[in-house]
Amino acid sequence: MSPRDPIASLPTHEVINMPPHLGDQDLWASDIALREGVVREGGGWADKHLAQFGQQAGREEVFDLAEQANHFGPELKPFDRYGMRVNQVSFHPAYHALHDLAVSNGLPNFAWCNAKPGAHVAHAALNYMFNQAEGGVVCPMAMTYAAIPALKSTPAVADEWLPKLLSEQYDRRDIPLAEKTGAQVGMFMTEKQGGSDVRTNSTTAMRDGDGWRLTGHKYFCSAPMSDGFLTLAYSDAGLSCFLVPRFTPGGQRNGLFLQRLKDKLGNKSNASCEMELLNTWGMLVGPEGRGVRTIIDMVQGTRFYCAFGSAALMRQGLVQALHHTTHRSAFQKKLIDQPLMRNVLADLAIEAEAATALSLRLGRAIDEGRAGDGQAAALARIGTAIGKYWICKRAPNHCFEAMECHGGPGYVEESIMPRLFRESPVNSIWEGSGNVICLDVLRALGKDPQTHVVFLAEVAKARGGNALLDKALESLKTALVDPRDMELRARRLTEQMALVWQAALLVQHAPPAIGDAFCAARLGEVRSGAYGTLPTGCNIDGIIERARG
Repeated sequence: MSPRDPIASLPTHEVINMPPHLGDQDLWASDIALREGVVREGGGWADKHLAQFGQQAGREEVFDLAEQANHFGPELKPFDRYGMRVNQVSFHPAYHALHDLAVSNGLPNFAWCNAKPGAHVAHAALNYMFNQAEGGVVCPMAMTYAAIPALKSTPAVADEWLPKLLSEQYDRRDIPLAEKTGAQVGMFMTEKQGGSDVRTNSTTAMRDGDGWRLTGHKYFCSAPMSDGFLTLAYSDAGLSCFLVPRFTPGGQRNGLFLQRLKDKLGNKSNASCEMELLNTWGMLVGPEGRGVRTIIDMVQGTRFYCAFGSAALMRQGLVQALHHTTHRSAFQKKLIDQPLMRNVLADLAIEAEAATALSLRLGRAIDEGRAGDGQAAALARIGTAIGKYWICKRAPNHCFEAMECHGGPGYVEESIMPRLFRESPVNSIWEGSGNVICLDVLRALGKDPQTHVVFLAEVAKARGGNALLDKALESLKTALVDPRDMELRARRLTEQMALVWQAALLVQHAPPAIGDAFCAARLGEVRSGAYGTLPTGCNIDGIIERARG
C-alpha cells in the first residue's frame, strides 16, 4: 500500500479485491523493449542518464503533479491589474515543477548537446519515459527540439538563441531573452482558412530595417509563453519563415496578442491559444520565400515526437492494465489468469513493443541522416511520416482497450486512464492529420525514386524470419510500384508499410514469441481490428512475462 495508509475497514464493509496503489515506477528498468531498443539503435552510451531519469520520472509524486497540472489548467491573463496588455498565461505550480524536471534533464535539447551516434535515440527515450506521466509539458520540449535545425540555417539568429535553447535551466520569467538563463521556442503555422494548407496563409511580413513586421492571425499556438515562435508569413518573395520573440530588441513587449485559450479534449496542462500579430517584430529565418523548405526539418522533428509520444501512451496504458489485472479477481481467478484477458493483454503488449521499436529505429535513421548518410536520411524522411501516421492512429484504441481492462474503475477520473485516453488523439491530429501524412508518404515516394528502394532494403533484412512477413513483403512490393489510384489508397499503402516495418523489426530483434504473434495477428489471412484476437498457438505467457519486465 501507499504511505498514505488508507483505511480498508469501513463501517459497512471491508475493502477487498482492489488493487494496491501502483506507487513509484521505474520507467527504464521495467521496460525491456525500451532498454534493448536503445542499445540496439546506438544510444546505449546514455544508459546511466536514462536509468536515473526513468526512476525520477516514474515517481508517484511526478504522476501526482501531472494530475494536478491537468486538473488545474492554464489561465489566460491578457492584462495586468492596471489594465496594461501583458499577453501572459498563468500555470499551476505543478506544471512549472514538471517543466523544471524535464528541462533540467535535457528533454528539449539532449540530442543537440550530445553530438554522437545514437543521440536522437536517447533523446526519444527520455521523452518517451516522461510522456508516460505527462504529455502537455512534452509539447514545448518537442517544439524547442525541432526548432534548432531551422534556427541553425541563419547564423545570426542561431548565435543569439542557441545558447539559451541548449541550457538545462528552466527560466519561467517573462523577460527579454538576453536576461534569461534558459529559453524555449514554440511555433504557430496554421490559420483559420487553411489549416494544414499553409500556402493559403494570409499573414503578411514587411521589411523594417534589419527586421520585419508581421500582421495576421494564427489559429493554433501551443505553449504561448515560449520565448519565441517560428511562424510563416508572406513577404514579397513568397511564403517565408520568421522567428518572432516575446520581446523586441529594445526590450519592449512584442505585438503578440493572445485572444483566447482553446478548451481542448486533452493535453489540458499545456496552453493552446489563438494569436493576433499586429506590426509584430520578427527575424527572417532561412532564405526569403523559402519558408516551407526552412520549416521542414522542424516538422520532421515534431512528427518524430508524435510517434514516440503515442508509443509512450501505449506503454503506460499497458502498465496500468497489467497492474490492475494482476491484483483484481473475478469468478475465482485473478483477471490476468483468465485466458481471454491474457489474450487482450498480450495483444496490447505486442502493439506497444512494435510502436517502441519503430520509434527508436526512426531515431537511428535521424542520427545517421544528419551525419551525412543519404540513404538513412531518405529512410528518416519517409519513415517519420509512416511512424507518425500508424503509431498515432493505433494509440486511441489501445488506450481505450487498456481502460476497458479496468472495468468501471478505469472510466472514472481518479484513474489515470481517462487522461491517457484523452491525450491519445492529439498526436494523430497535430502536425498533420492522417490524410495529410499519407499524402506526404506519397510525396516522399514520388520525389526521390530511391526512397522505396531504401525502404524495401530496410525491411528485407528480416526476409526468411517469418513466412507471413515474407508474403506481406512481396505484396508491398507490388503495391509500391502500382501507379493506379495511389492517392485513393494512400492510407492502405502507408498502413502496409508500417506493419511490414514493425514486423521486420520484431522478427529481427524481439524474442520469437513477440515477432511471430505480431505477424500472425497483423499479417495473417484473418485479421481483426480489435485487440484480444491473437490466434491460438501464440506464446501468450512469454509475451506477458516480457511486458511485465
